Amino acid sequence: MNGPDVQTGRLATLDASVDRQGRLVATRDAPVGGQAVLEGVMMRGVGRWAVAVRKPSDDGSLGEIAVSAFGLQSWLGRHRIYRWPVIRGVVALVESLSIGLRALGISANAQLPEGEAQTEISNRTWVGTVVVALVFAIGLFFVVPVGLTSLIKHQLGSSLLFWVVEGVVRTSIFLGYLVLLSRIPDLRRVFQYHGAEHKVISCYEAEDELVPERATLYSRLHPRCGTSFLLVVMIVAIFVFAPVGLPAWWILVLTRIAGVPLIAGLSFELIKWAGRNRRRGWVRVIMYPGLQLQKLTTREPDLDQLAVAIAALKSVLDAEGQRAATAGDLVGLEVVA
Repeated sequence: MNGPDVQTGRLATLDASVDRQGRLVATRDAPVGGQAVLEGVMMRGVGRWAVAVRKPSDDGSLGEIAVSAFGLQSWLGRHRIYRWPVIRGVVALVESLSIGLRALGISANAQLPEGEAQTEISNRTWVGTVVVALVFAIGLFFVVPVGLTSLIKHQLGSSLLFWVVEGVVRTSIFLGYLVLLSRIPDLRRVFQYHGAEHKVISCYEAEDELVPERATLYSRLHPRCGTSFLLVVMIVAIFVFAPVGLPAWWILVLTRIAGVPLIAGLSFELIKWAGRNRRRGWVRVIMYPGLQLQKLTTREPDLDQLAVAIAALKSVLDAEGQRAATAGDLVGLEVVA
């Protein structure tokens, strides 16, 4: 298929528009999100999340789809303070990271040969994994840029120039990191499932029929993608650190570490607002760089991969009737597509 069939008039019945490539793009948000995993997709709703994985077969044929579903009580409902602006972004991101790592573990176990022992990972191990992942990200994208820029601090001579150079270094490291990931052959199928996840979520948001043949008509780029969110983080960080000035190097490092929750929370609010206002032309212009960046972390999926993503989403929808969810339920789900 080269693009959506708009001649039949079906487009008029959908909550979608057509992009420059002839792909359908949903024009509303729904309280669902997801993540690509090994040979599968995790989908998350308001009170349930599910992982669908294509299992390997001995004869080389297409394996069956295995679905694992779990109830979910979001951390955002535990305390009122967790739902305050900015704070809710930090809470939601940590929760999403925890669920995502569990989903990766499930998908990895699903690829093991039948009968091979599968080890259940303890909660303590998951907490440790989340901490390590956060330390790595903070170190690479915040500590390293300010450390490198501090080496030439005296040559720069002004806090304004330091601020600009650090921002350029940080953004360059981020873009270089994504380019390197996109060139790893073993990640190609993961990126295809990432594209499948986006297409299926968009298909659902447009209130289209959830079948692979319809989902394939949608764009693989989604405004709530974590890739777009990280680009927003890089930009927001430039402005958050601007008032710090040019103190001693160790103070610079401490402010970069301490400022991460604030930056994450502000970025969360921005991408949340943009997703809800995506119909506005000037908002789409602002979102454009992040969407284009997703071309590095997504690939066009095939129909079989779309079927896996649909199986995960249907498992969530069948349990909680997502179409009746309110816009407020989307809090916590803005950056998991």
